[in-house]
Amino acid sequence: MEFFKIRRDIPFMRNALVFNVISFVTFLAAVFFLFSRGLHLSVEFTGGTLMEVSYSQPADLNKIRSTVDGLGISDVQVQNFGTAQDVLIRMPVQKGTTSSQQSEKVLTALKAADASATMRRTEFVGPQVGDELAADGLKALAFVVVGIMIYLAIRFEWKFAVAAIIANLHDVIIILGFFAFFQWEFSLPVLAAVLAVLGYSVNESVVIFDRIRENFRRYRKMNTEQIIDNAITSTISRTIITHGSTQLMVLSMLIFGGATLHYFALALTIGILFGIYSSVFVAASISMWLGIQREDLVKGGPKKDLDPNDPNAGAAV
Repeated sequence: MEFFKIRRDIPFMRNALVFNVISFVTFLAAVFFLFSRGLHLSVEFTGGTLMEVSYSQPADLNKIRSTVDGLGISDVQVQNFGTAQDVLIRMPVQKGTTSSQQSEKVLTALKAADASATMRRTEFVGPQVGDELAADGLKALAFVVVGIMIYLAIRFEWKFAVAAIIANLHDVIIILGFFAFFQWEFSLPVLAAVLAVLGYSVNESVVIFDRIRENFRRYRKMNTEQIIDNAITSTISRTIITHGSTQLMVLSMLIFGGATLHYFALALTIGILFGIYSSVFVAASISMWLGIQREDLVKGGPKKDLDPNDPNAGAAV
């Protein structure tokens, strides 16, 4: 399926150095903000109080959130738990206040706003649990990266594997840089979004890499730069359809999903946008800098050379 077909290849690789410099500067800025400002970690990572409150009718999450905020407790997470009547409230640790005192204070305020509010349970999440979650998250990230490298090295070539991992880590670090710069809350759903972006971004790289390999088999007279330009140009329509429809879905979560899904959808939005950019201008260009060539991907020569601008070229192979 194609919305349009570009007859002449766009010379993406002609400006590869410029885009790589932009990517490098953006990457360094993200790293700087990560180290200078750090991530604003949620209760799952830092520890705090967890409350489960039940109502006799569907709970108004915005009203509950504003009630808790009115007590001077910031960075509160409020979401439905199981049913529309059950609410899960996560609150950070407050200095000079125990977990039981904090939960009693919040329950009193909630009862004042709605007399049907009843406490189902309350728990204290210690910093040690948060440290374990952070460690598990880093392990999950490492396993994903290693798995992607092994897959690409087996399916294509090690140069593609290195290029894709650099591009994917570029996306991840930039997402984290945004969250560090704006001090947006980094929670477990955001971590899940980061891991999703890794898989989503590598999918676009695989499509381009597969077309590069196919072009090396088809066109003997084209150099590596022309091969990559043709691969990217010929997949633009597919990229617009795939990423456009995905972005519409993510934007709907961002706009209509409420506070619970806000940062999750925000991380996905940033990741998808930079994922498109990195697949074209980072992964493809790095594979070119690493010296990818026909001999790396094609064991036997093609039967005949083809014109990439010939609409019937694909039928000849």
